[in-house]
Amino acid sequence: MRDAAFFSFLGVCAALAFHGAGAQERFEDWPVLTNPFPSTGGGGIMIHDYDPVVASGRCTTKFRAVEPNGTTYHNLIEFEAAETQGGVLCSNGQWRSADGTASGTTPFRVFIKDGVKRGSPQ
Repeated sequence: MRDAAFFSFLGVCAALAFHGAGAQERFEDWPVLTNPFPSTGGGGIMIHDYDPVVASGRCTTKFRAVEPNGTTYHNLIEFEAAETQGGVLCSNGQWRSADGTASGTTPFRVFIKDGVKRGSPQ
């Protein structure tokens, strides 16, 4: 009986380990970043000119947020950069308007590998 409990325990551990291994995101499977793309904030806002560059442990870019009526906002964003899966993951983004009147964070992430930039699925 004790052996059955032990093997049952091992089975549960193996299942959990397998589940955890399968849970890792494969950043190369993300869609290639297009220009423009929909804002994570919704409302029909499109993000233009988004071209993150990695330097000094950060990913940064200027970009435009364009409302459906054409109103345009000029912004800057800075992400933390971390080497992973043979590329760089840009996450924990903090944006601010170019004129300094607005700021915020974004759940959007970018993965850069071999010059290809991919955006996290939305």
